[in-house]
Amino acid sequence: MPFSPLATAEAAARIAARPPGAPFAFVTTPNAQHVVAADRGDRRFADAQARAWLVLNDSRILRLIARLLFGKPLPLATGSDVAVELFESWIRPDDPVVVVGGDAEVERRLRQRFGLSHVSRHTPPMGFCRDPAEVDRCARFVLDHPARYVFLVVGAPQAETVALRVADLGGATGVGLCVGSALNFLTGVSRRAPAWMRGANLEWLHRLMCNPRGHARRVFVDSPPILLIAVKARLGLGGPRRSDG
Repeated sequence: MPFSPLATAEAAARIAARPPGAPFAFVTTPNAQHVVAADRGDRRFADAQARAWLVLNDSRILRLIARLLFGKPLPLATGSDVAVELFESWIRPDDPVVVVGGDAEVERRLRQRFGLSHVSRHTPPMGFCRDPAEVDRCARFVLDHPARYVFLVVGAPQAETVALRVADLGGATGVGLCVGSALNFLTGVSRRAPAWMRGANLEWLHRLMCNPRGHARRVFVDSPPILLIAVKARLGLGGPRRSDG
């Protein structure tokens, strides 16, 4: 899968450089689990990664694999870091911002910390992606609230599903950012791993300790097959399978 070779600052600058009224495009931030899912034919991930304007590397293990197996640099641009860079360096108080996901406290803290005056938020119900009408409601909220920055923070692959639907409907503007829990971390609603753990490639361990039930499968089942995928790619074997996902 081709990644956009951009580090955090470069990615944020590229996003901010798009004209305010440019047609909607979206950014995905796959980690190892998402790459595995796409390789196994999960169309929710595969289609989003194929159609995204930018595909940013959210995984330190992918960066390590790229260097050790392929001898190529793969910059790191996690969704959380890109969000921080955008808000701290590029987003102005009068820029329209749409948030799909999060809650009133996240919105309040965003407004307070960054002086934002044009924030529109829609929070869909749990499990909304199982209902096409709810996905449409999210997408039409984006269309009805033109914004330069559209933060899709409903988790993966829900965010990618909404981004694809917005793109399919047409007529929207701005950049959709599938950035997971980035706004929770940015506003302090959730605590991110300390800098030393991130620097030591241990952010996964921090998340596992904070939420064992939610992250155990991702760490021990869903992500490890990336090693086999990488070896097969290095040997020129195999390719993504397709399924209804």
